Amino acid sequence: MMNNEERINMIKERLKHSLSPVSIDIIDDSHKHAGHASAKGGGHFTVTVVAEGFDGKSLIQRHRMVYEAIGDGMKSEIHALSIKAKTPNEA
Repeated sequence: MMNNEERINMIKERLKHSLSPVSIDIIDDSHKHAGHASAKGGGHFTVTVVAEGFDGKSLIQRHRMVYEAIGDGMKSEIHALSIKAKTPNEA
């Protein structure tokens, strides 16, 4: 199991690799969920991603792109992810 700093670095690297974002901001919200049995040790994060690749994509398509970029980390290291996916013009 990773710690939350390692999880944030993993999320950033995977998003950079897959989406070539203009900016990424990740907030660790795990402290708000401490002790919740459903968390199972995974982190809770809010991610704001600005990428040109979101242009012309629906909200659902954008979220899928983020989930696909993070890949297996969603199954093991991340319990909850709030996503804000914007194009540079929307940011």
